[in-house]
Parts: sequence; structure tokens; C-alpha cells
Amino acid sequence: MSDVRHVLVLPDRDAAQEAAEALGERFGIDEEPRLVRDALAGEDDAEDAQWLVVLRDEGGRLAPGALDEFAGEWDGWREEP
Repeated sequence: MSDVRHVLVLPDRDAAQEAAEALGERFGIDEEPRLVRDALAGEDDAEDAQWLVVLRDEGGRLAPGALDEFAGEWDGWREEP
């Protein structure tokens, strides 16, 4: 199995938490995604941070297009590897 990771970029912590919870329901993901704060360059204020939802997809079963659409529901996007 390969160690494929997907990164969803979301506009704030609330959106990231909601998306992380919904991933299990929508895609049947067993492992909890990791949330990471990604401060914008030169910004110290938490309000100016994007949040990343990092999930492993060892079987490569998650379709990138489906994840793009999913992240878009929270005004986010999927980062290309």
C-alpha cells in the first residue's frame, strides 16, 4: 500500500472541524483527519490563518474530484501533491 495523503485547505478552524467530522460520514474514513493551523505569511493573528485537514488514503480510494467538491462546500480546496 502507498502512503497517499490529501490536504484540504479551509478558511477557518470551524470549517476545518466540521469538514473533518463530515469526512467520516461522507467517505467512510475510519482514521480521524489531522487539523493543522497554517498561518499566512507575515500574519500572527489566528483570524488570518487557514486550516488544513490532512487525511491518509493508503488504499488510494478517495477520488480527488470528490474531495475538491467536498472542500468547496466549506469555501476551501484540495491541495495538489
